[in-house]
Amino acid sequence: MGLYVNTNIASLNAKRNVNGANRSLGRSFERLSSGLRINSAKDDAAGLGISDRMTAQVRGINQAIRNTNDGISLAQTAEGGLAESTSLLQRIRELSVQSANDTNTETDRTSLQQEVDALVTELDRIAEKTTFNNQTVLDGSFIGAKFHIGANADDTITVSIKDARASSLGRQVRESSTTDITVAAAADALQQNDIVFNGVTIRATNAADDALSTTLNAASALAKAAAINDATEFSGVRAIVDDTIVVGTADIGAVTLDSTTNLTINGAMITGFRVEANDATDTLVNAINAATDDTGVVASLNQDNRLELTAEDGRNIEVTMAGAAIGGLGGGAGTFVTGGRITLQSEEQFSLTGNVGGATKLGFAAAQQLFGVNANNAVGTIDVTTREGANRAIDIADVAIKQVSGIRAELGATQNRLESTVNNLSVAAENVTAARSRIRDADFAVETADFSRNQIIQQAGISVLAQANQQPQIALALLA
Repeated sequence: MGLYVNTNIASLNAKRNVNGANRSLGRSFERLSSGLRINSAKDDAAGLGISDRMTAQVRGINQAIRNTNDGISLAQTAEGGLAESTSLLQRIRELSVQSANDTNTETDRTSLQQEVDALVTELDRIAEKTTFNNQTVLDGSFIGAKFHIGANADDTITVSIKDARASSLGRQVRESSTTDITVAAAADALQQNDIVFNGVTIRATNAADDALSTTLNAASALAKAAAINDATEFSGVRAIVDDTIVVGTADIGAVTLDSTTNLTINGAMITGFRVEANDATDTLVNAINAATDDTGVVASLNQDNRLELTAEDGRNIEVTMAGAAIGGLGGGAGTFVTGGRITLQSEEQFSLTGNVGGATKLGFAAAQQLFGVNANNAVGTIDVTTREGANRAIDIADVAIKQVSGIRAELGATQNRLESTVNNLSVAAENVTAARSRIRDADFAVETADFSRNQIIQQAGISVLAQANQQPQIALALLA
């Protein structure tokens, strides 16, 4: 091996190794001071790209968690307002039940209506003033809202809250027959396929469906309502039996009721007294009403002083007049039967189809095949100033309470879903963060070991470099 002075290979080699040790030590300083394994792209270009994408995902997930919690808060706000709406509807129903009792006077019912009106007003105020972040949530405008519950584009769920105002709550189909149900013959009973609601066939009626009427039981409003209600679970249509009413077409003439001239109502003969013109002494009305327990029929004089017979339970009214017509009932002597009417009720629109003439057996026009939901029976229309109105109000309140409960159930389900989403997102954020940490964060056990090694190598390198720099001085010995 030669001895050179101008070029000190040992020194150059030692210098190169010292520089490498300095760079490694500098990297160890950087990682230990920042806590990151990747401080710039040169540390790990691929790892930096992967970790940046994971960072975007983690931050997106964390924001989605905040979004989801905001959604939960909105649902809780809406549900809180609906809880008070339910209380108001319960009170309205309670007042309706109270008003349906005939121990209340007209003044009493007017006072009850005033409270109902105030409750309806408050119901509207709650719906219009319940807001979240300046957004009204119960007036029907919060429809098709998107809650962004994920880290990526279009990762949403759709939330809608139905209208909870008095003009919408209680909305339903409630259509009464336009004519009395025909009960002139046994053929007027419902046959199979006469009536079909929403594709559900209503069974044929039979006499056992009506235990109150004295004749043509299978054709009565009671029997037809019973057949319809047997299928309500499937068709969604309920039948409500209305009053059966018979109104005389002529003034009540003076007549003596005896064995040859008399009146029979639902099997009970009315006879044995003198009837004055227009029943001025109420003798006829009182005699008919004395048999109400047996006939189910109540008599009264209407505003035109015409005789009016009413069966509030909807049974058929069978009238037989012997000897003479009385008050124009049925148009003359003989027997006639009058059927009641029914009201079809549903919370959804429905179609009425079936055999030709089937609709007319219910007192509806043959061409009337589709019944739609409307606001004619919403909570805002409740009137408890009469017994009939109070009973109608009870039905409306029942529908409204069911509707509000349905909205609250949907909101509750949404809250549960969102809470599950938060839990899932939290787990995802945790796992992605852990994966990013393994790529980007410094492992202090490894880095401190490297730091110690690099520090020793640096010190050893400097020592060797110092000795290498002294090596050319050996050449001076040759010159001595």
